Amino acid sequence: MARTATIVRETSESKVELSLNLDGTGKTDIDTSVPFYNHMMTALGKHSLIDLTIKATGDTDIDAHHTVEDIAIVFGEALKQALGNKRGIRRFSDATVPLDEALAKAVVDISGRPYCVCTGEPEGFEYCMIGGHFTGSLVRHVMESIAMHAGICLHLQVISGRDPHHIAEAEFKALARALRFAIESDPRVDGIPSTKGAL
Repeated sequence: MARTATIVRETSESKVELSLNLDGTGKTDIDTSVPFYNHMMTALGKHSLIDLTIKATGDTDIDAHHTVEDIAIVFGEALKQALGNKRGIRRFSDATVPLDEALAKAVVDISGRPYCVCTGEPEGFEYCMIGGHFTGSLVRHVMESIAMHAGICLHLQVISGRDPHHIAEAEFKALARALRFAIESDPRVDGIPSTKGAL
């Protein structure tokens, strides 16, 4: 059964059209209308091997916040929808990813229980403007929105880093790699990987 999802979400602040295939090859077609976010979501698709198409517009003349958040919400919803009953998946995974001086670690549990812990971003990172449109504070907000709407537990830790671009990119790539293995089928798993019988 295909693990795919397509969602269109439109509000007074943004319009998001998103499609994904969990069993893809990392093919992406991303236009979020926020250039640095294009870069981050492209990396997320590429390194998770999730085929991902995003077309989004919004009130970025006011701030990138609404559009960025709404895309994260839709990505989380699509991830949850495509996972279905989660039968046969690995469920848990972690990944530690470097980008020059930056190092980030993501740990994922496809648990059905949303939770997000982000630690280690250097002081002042949240105020940095990356690429002219994207503030450092949005990284944590994206991660929280994905976790809440996908129903996953995500722990994300910045271990080291100096350049805001590198820190953010290492965080997105760490999430991507952790998701890649957590959502994969495990040939040794028969049924739902939970003692409760449901995720």
